[in-house]
Amino acid sequence: MSIRPVLSETRAMPAVEGAGVQLHRAFGFRNPDELDPFLMFDDFRNDRVQDFIKGFPWHPHRGIETITYVLAGSVEHGDSLGNRGVLKGGDVQWMTAGSGILHQEMPLGNAKGQMHGFQLWANLPASLKMTAPRYQDVKGRDIPEIMDDDGTVVKVIVGSFWGKTGPVDGIAADPQYLDIYVPPGRRKTFKVDTYRKAFAYIFDGKGTFRDASNPQGVLLEKEVRGEEVNIRDMSGNRTLVKFGTGDEVTVQAGPDGIRFLLISGAPIQEPVAWHGPIVMNTDAEIRQAMADLKNGTFIRPAH
Repeated sequence: MSIRPVLSETRAMPAVEGAGVQLHRAFGFRNPDELDPFLMFDDFRNDRVQDFIKGFPWHPHRGIETITYVLAGSVEHGDSLGNRGVLKGGDVQWMTAGSGILHQEMPLGNAKGQMHGFQLWANLPASLKMTAPRYQDVKGRDIPEIMDDDGTVVKVIVGSFWGKTGPVDGIAADPQYLDIYVPPGRRKTFKVDTYRKAFAYIFDGKGTFRDASNPQGVLLEKEVRGEEVNIRDMSGNRTLVKFGTGDEVTVQAGPDGIRFLLISGAPIQEPVAWHGPIVMNTDAEIRQAMADLKNGTFIRPAH
């Protein structure tokens, strides 16, 4: 067994997207090889309705998959294929843009005007860039939740873990997406397949990750304040932890416990050409996508 080294820890940075949505970006638009197959990760946590209510009006996607996980509030969505729906607290949506889709996502606050959720972008390999678009909307009640004897709780959103398999399937990146809570003072080890790129995103509580280069000590100790629904401190820290190669991650929870996402996926290792919401393999493919948008052929007919 080998502990994954901690390559870096960084805080998510403020960003504005859509029609003025205030959010925090943990990574994206820099080095697509760094966390291949993942391209971008946003944390949209806010308690001011005016900072998110204008949402993400109609916009295109091609060549990627987007994963939206809602903790508080709700998100209404619609697309060019006629799909409509509402994601509520605990729900997940996995959208495969494939050959092209136009959609909108409009966040709504909970009764207290708060909104909290995450969106992850995953790349598609060249062989699936032009696959047919599809949605997988999953209700929170259908996501397996496992409680260990020591009080550790793991929600298995995608992939298999501790004998349970998440309801989202058929994803090109073969990802594992876990929402993990470790109770106060507990040390816990989680297996991660060696061949996967992996990162953790801490969004509640405090803890430390053991590092292969310093197994006896503490390399990271970052505090994140905020609750799943009653978000007490909106300026709280949001920490991204990038891991190197190994087959396990060990975390020591602080006095209030720790909650984080642990996400891993198989690298695609292909060239990336990226223009906003469109991610292809070559600049020529990007130009073709832009031409398709202009001449009305971006949305391909269903076969």
